[in-house]
Amino acid sequence: MSDTVLTKQNRGSLPMLKLTFPIAMEQLFRILVNSADTLMLSSYSNDAVAATGLVGQYIFFLTLIFAVISTGCSIVLSQYLGAAKSKDELNHIAQAGTNMVFCISVFLMLLVFFGTKPLLNCYTLEDSVRNYAWQYFVIYGGIFCFFNAISLLQGAVLRCYGYTTEAMIVSIIANLVNVLGNALSLYGWFGLPVLGVPGVAAASGFAMFVSAVLFAIIIKRKKDISFSLKGLFKTPKESYRLVLSVGIPTAGESLSYNLSQIVIMAMISTLGTNSMSAQVYTMTIVRYVFAIAIAIGNATQIKTGYYVGAHQSDIAYKKVFKYQIIATLCSLFLILTVNLIKTPVIKLFTDIDEVFTLVSTLLIFSTYIEFGRSLNLIYVGALKGSGDVKFPVLYGILSMWGIMVLGSYILGIKCGLGLVGFWLGIGTDETTRGIVMLLRWKSKRWQKHALV
Repeated sequence: MSDTVLTKQNRGSLPMLKLTFPIAMEQLFRILVNSADTLMLSSYSNDAVAATGLVGQYIFFLTLIFAVISTGCSIVLSQYLGAAKSKDELNHIAQAGTNMVFCISVFLMLLVFFGTKPLLNCYTLEDSVRNYAWQYFVIYGGIFCFFNAISLLQGAVLRCYGYTTEAMIVSIIANLVNVLGNALSLYGWFGLPVLGVPGVAAASGFAMFVSAVLFAIIIKRKKDISFSLKGLFKTPKESYRLVLSVGIPTAGESLSYNLSQIVIMAMISTLGTNSMSAQVYTMTIVRYVFAIAIAIGNATQIKTGYYVGAHQSDIAYKKVFKYQIIATLCSLFLILTVNLIKTPVIKLFTDIDEVFTLVSTLLIFSTYIEFGRSLNLIYVGALKGSGDVKFPVLYGILSMWGIMVLGSYILGIKCGLGLVGFWLGIGTDETTRGIVMLLRWKSKRWQKHALV
């Protein structure tokens, strides 16, 4: 048996559970830490929760810009590994990603420094909320921008090579660093001063620095990973073109989604601080629900890339349906479980009656959202892994703005349904878009978009 055939067989036969479980644990632990952040901040100031929730949308927006590169590298590497490309070809893809991450992070850091105040002036905010938001965004989103970006790229490379367990371990360590830093900043342990929001932002940024260093050490020790900085500035232009040709439209869907969430949060801010806090708390809770679907979607993207690269599209076609059924059942089971135990869960975050009632109501409507989201995450991941990226982006943009944003505005603002109206708009977008992606997968039109 030739080396090429052996490589294809090994990549394609990599167990789905081996890919999914560490990604799921990583997601859950990261969400757990984010929940701890919110709980810690809620004990410090409700205004701080609203502020970090607001700029959190923009930090996620910056992350998605870097996802253009990391996701592009991930898709190309998966298909290259499935097709058993040479080490030089694999290394060029990783090098192209590194160069682009550095240049973009410098630009975005300057943009955050000089653009945060004008941005926050667009919102109707209390002075304390505005100040907290500025502090958090400039420190975490600006100063530590590069480390966030390079750790995303390194993690994507590790997962493509099947090292999802190592990526999980790094994530756990980095998040523990984050929690410890938050505690030191907020509780004044060992006689240290209470630094508040700036300390929390610095702790999150330092955690990304630790993550980047650990990823670099692991990648260097894995001899089968082609990721060397030697000849970094001699990377062929074709590698940049290939990564961007897949990465830009692939991340376009996520960028559009986040922009729509920013607009929705701006509309929710007109309902008051309690509504903003309820939105943040509810999202903190439901992230535990869709973490499993995210993990299965990420693993589906990698596996689809392996199969398509190895010219085994028929196998990918059948397996993706199984992955979707599992993801949907997991999401529905988890959201129903959350609703059964929601009273003590919500009380962990707030003792304000109005906020409690809002969160409790939104969790009921989350069942509608999570059903559609599970369809989206799996089929969009499969389409991306196959190289079919333009259709999900174009339809996604149309649906997000035409159904989610417009629907949320009509139901939430015009019809006076408040937060419930917003969640109905979001759920309708997720469900209809998920069904359309399912039909796209069934059509098999994605098979003509392979990169190799």
